[in-house]
Amino acid sequence: KKIVSLESPSTDKEAVNRCSSYVVKELKKTGSRISRFPQEEIGDIYLAEYPLSRTKELKEQILILTHIDTVWPVGRIKNMPFYVSGNKIYGPGVLDMKAGLVMVIFSFKTLNELSIRLKKNIAVFINSAEEIGSEASRKIILNLAKKSACVLCLEPALPGGALKIQRKGRMVVRMDTKGKAAHAGTPEDGINAIDELMLQLRILQKLRTKEITINIGQIKGGEKPNIVAERASALLDIRFWRGSQKERILANLKQLKPMLHGARISYKIESLTPPMEKTEASTKLFSQVKKIAASSLNMTLEAGKTGGGSDASIVSSLGIPTLDGLGPDGEGIHAENENLILSSLVERTALLTEILCQL
Repeated sequence: KKIVSLESPSTDKEAVNRCSSYVVKELKKTGSRISRFPQEEIGDIYLAEYPLSRTKELKEQILILTHIDTVWPVGRIKNMPFYVSGNKIYGPGVLDMKAGLVMVIFSFKTLNELSIRLKKNIAVFINSAEEIGSEASRKIILNLAKKSACVLCLEPALPGGALKIQRKGRMVVRMDTKGKAAHAGTPEDGINAIDELMLQLRILQKLRTKEITINIGQIKGGEKPNIVAERASALLDIRFWRGSQKERILANLKQLKPMLHGARISYKIESLTPPMEKTEASTKLFSQVKKIAASSLNMTLEAGKTGGGSDASIVSSLGIPTLDGLGPDGEGIHAENENLILSSLVERTALLTEILCQL
């Protein structure tokens, strides 16, 4: 309840830091070593390492990916209060993904209180801007991943509880067109930037397949109805399953040319997240985790794919064994009915603890 009540929207540095301070305080109680990466525009990034003393005989580490930021603005909790109803917990960010932080805290408490000797060191990355993406966090994640035997991401499970071993890649593209302003009564004297933009978007829409999706999420242009638009722009969200599809999209963007005489076009890749492709390494890791779940907890695990992105995609592209969706089951991510299944949170925390003990 405390972690959810400390609202932490990605763009509110002070709010994120308040929530991080509480989480870090709780992690210190478990015998974790905390490292802080100060940031100017976003909340500070943290790394929690368990156990506190990094023993020389433990040469490998497991990297756990979490994030403390949410999509919800400060004050939303007044309309979306934290509450428990039956086997469900409601609240802003409760599933995506403050539950993951709760899992880590209770898992580490268990390991510490029982003095369990681990086979690998554990590093927990706490991202402060996962929902909007940041170059600073991406670089830290990559550096940590290169030192890790495997990566576990505590994003929510697929509906029904399946883990995620595939995610779509995501490319956000800004398209700009420039024409020539003129009176709407004599449009032949101008070049309509909106017309040019529509023609370019039609071309890009032809890239759509069962595996490539293109969402034109925002369009801007023109000044008044009686003026031929001089400028126009659009933001596109393009998603794909494979790296080869990303290359095809980029190649098509480079080949775009103005369709109207005298018009000018340009584009910019605002952000690019690689796909989390199904690999032999990740499939092997899933098999290990599936056996742990069955033998230790009598739990059956399945694996699937999702169209959304996460930090797991960043490390998976390096070929490092990666599992995502280890968080609890629930529904309503980024929606006002966001909730998690309480029994699933308990089960997933137990599973995480067993994984850390046995891997």
